[in-house]
Amino acid sequence: MLKEFREFLEKFNVIPIAVGLVLALAFLPMVDAVVALVLSIVAKVFGMTPNDDGVYDIAGNMNIAGIQLGPMVNALITFIMIAFIVFMIVKALAKAGANTAPAETPDQVLLAEIRDALKSR
Repeated sequence: MLKEFREFLEKFNVIPIAVGLVLALAFLPMVDAVVALVLSIVAKVFGMTPNDDGVYDIAGNMNIAGIQLGPMVNALITFIMIAFIVFMIVKALAKAGANTAPAETPDQVLLAEIRDALKSR
């Protein structure tokens, strides 16, 4: 049973996924803070005042035929901003890692030596 569990962990890459999830959850408050900062700046530029909670509600009173659309619009704006921030971070990380070449494995070194030896014959 332990062997099957280990195979499950290896086959489905559970450990890297768990590490990514933990890092994403740790990263969430920072992204929320950036989104709140940007939304508060936008709200102040348009002369809006904060709610009783101290939160700027960009589309708080928006309703159509009595249906409150404000919370959905706020959630949509927040989602788009978070998605853009994550996109920019991933793009920067990809650009930073683009110039790095992976180190050669011992097998690759050995094969290169064999290739060079065969060329010299």
